[in-house]
Amino acid sequence: MRYISTRGMAPTRPFDGVLLAGLAEDGGLFVPAAWPVFSPAEWRAMRSLPYAELAARVMAPFVCGGAVSVGNLQGMCRAAYRGFDCAAVVPLVQLESNVFALELFHGPTLAFKDLALQVAGRLFDHVLEAQDERVTIVGATSGDTGSAAIEACRDRARVDIAILHPEGRTSEVQRRQMTTVRSHNVLNIAVTGTFDDCQDLVKAMFADATFRDDMHLSAVNSINWARIAGQIPYFVAAALALGAPDRDVAVSVPTGNFGNVLAAWAAKRMGLPIARFIVASNANDILARFLAYNDMSATGVVETVSPSMDIQVSSNFERLLFEFLGRDATATSRIMADFRATGRMAVPDDVWRAVRREFTGFSLDDDATLAEIGRIERDYGYIADPHTAIGIAAARACAPVGMPVIAAATAHPAKFPDAMERAIGIRPALPERLKDLYERPEVFQRSSKRLAEVEALVRNFAHRNNA
Repeated sequence: MRYISTRGMAPTRPFDGVLLAGLAEDGGLFVPAAWPVFSPAEWRAMRSLPYAELAARVMAPFVCGGAVSVGNLQGMCRAAYRGFDCAAVVPLVQLESNVFALELFHGPTLAFKDLALQVAGRLFDHVLEAQDERVTIVGATSGDTGSAAIEACRDRARVDIAILHPEGRTSEVQRRQMTTVRSHNVLNIAVTGTFDDCQDLVKAMFADATFRDDMHLSAVNSINWARIAGQIPYFVAAALALGAPDRDVAVSVPTGNFGNVLAAWAAKRMGLPIARFIVASNANDILARFLAYNDMSATGVVETVSPSMDIQVSSNFERLLFEFLGRDATATSRIMADFRATGRMAVPDDVWRAVRREFTGFSLDDDATLAEIGRIERDYGYIADPHTAIGIAAARACAPVGMPVIAAATAHPAKFPDAMERAIGIRPALPERLKDLYERPEVFQRSSKRLAEVEALVRNFAHRNNA
């Protein structure tokens, strides 16, 4: 498998090159040069596979060849999911006749990011060992990516990892899952600003060629294709359980940076009959506005009870835009440059209408989200975190008639105890392994959103570890 950039000016790369590079040199995102497709018979043959085996089978066309063999990938997937709290890894829970919660929070940091990052961490180890290299991973988080990335990369011999989070804009559990990790190769930076500011800083570090080369930068945000590849299998597993490929299904995904719903769309490109993608948002509703009115205009980020979706600039939308523009890299570059300059993305009407044929937008503000958490608990006896609650509400409101809809349950409710207490009067307990989280000492650096200040922190950290 070779990969190309959405902006067309970076050289093609094999998977190991994409894994280590993260972002393309031209500022674009890597996508497969051609989409692999499974036949209906091949999909049916996956129905009986344990999750780790299914994940390896689905990821293999994207990953294997060159540095990573099929046997390597199978071993990594088995090791990655062995420690999850649920034997099924990604169980489906039926809520209504046609609404199913896909629980993605049984990994070490209680969020869906674990499904991809536990494999990605092992892929980094394998490729770096083979190439005798070391990298500095930088990432931005709105809440869950940071802890999952740190857990995947902590104590690894050839990786240093620096994660930027917006100070005061994650839940306390999300923050502490990052800042209480005591490992020589982990740096947490609390940035005075929003997630979009953190994401802009990460992109600026990659755009600084001297810094990028000196630090051997790589990424674990969903800008790295390895993240998307590792998220496709759970949508496959759920769709197969509900009758695919012999039955159409829909998905409803709480969406911030667009990577999770993009992974579901990738499963469709691979031949799985996913007929509708429901993009669930909070008050930061730029994606819902785009899908309703072709209004992709960024406004100020609003703090909500669902902080992982407090995002205005959804990086992975660029990959979808590239595909719906007929893989026209010149047009993609122009639209993204204009969006950066003006804060408004001018998507041609025919492209917007094509996207709308597959995607539906939905949003809830905080009051409606808290009410939905209460309704779900009353009606189903199910406790959903704020992000999941929005996804379930979207599934009920937007699912095609008679079609099963998979609502991605993206995080454990214990990660958002204040919101849960406001909604249903209880603070869900953390799992036993995290019961002392509030007593663990925190370690992090504070920074403004000045690029030079953040780069200095990362450089000093990496050079100390390499001394």
